[in-house]
Amino acid sequence: MLDKIRLHAKGELPPDYHKNLGKGFDEKCVTFLRIKYHQLTEYVKRGGSDEEILQWCFSVGRKPSENDVYVWNEFMRKRGWNDEVSETLERRKKDAGMSDRSDIETAFQFIDADEGRLP
Repeated sequence: MLDKIRLHAKGELPPDYHKNLGKGFDEKCVTFLRIKYHQLTEYVKRGGSDEEILQWCFSVGRKPSENDVYVWNEFMRKRGWNDEVSETLERRKKDAGMSDRSDIETAFQFIDADEGRLP
């Protein structure tokens, strides 16, 4: 999400990503941290490392416990697998010409395949 914000600020984010900025996974993340997306984008535009930005999120929003982070990671890792995102995942696979890819079962797997990190 931070990389997308940075690229968008420089005018280098591909147009396909623009309509979903602050939505989907971005929205889930800022809600989890209890911050507002527009606050995050303004802070990211000022510069700083990912770690510095994360610490800012903790100070403005909340600092989740280790258990909260574990549950969050497991929840996100499985998005698209037998949940309300499954239909969207199948549509995106079809649109990308990957309908036959039964190995792509989650949103993150799709993103990795779509961006060339998953053969």
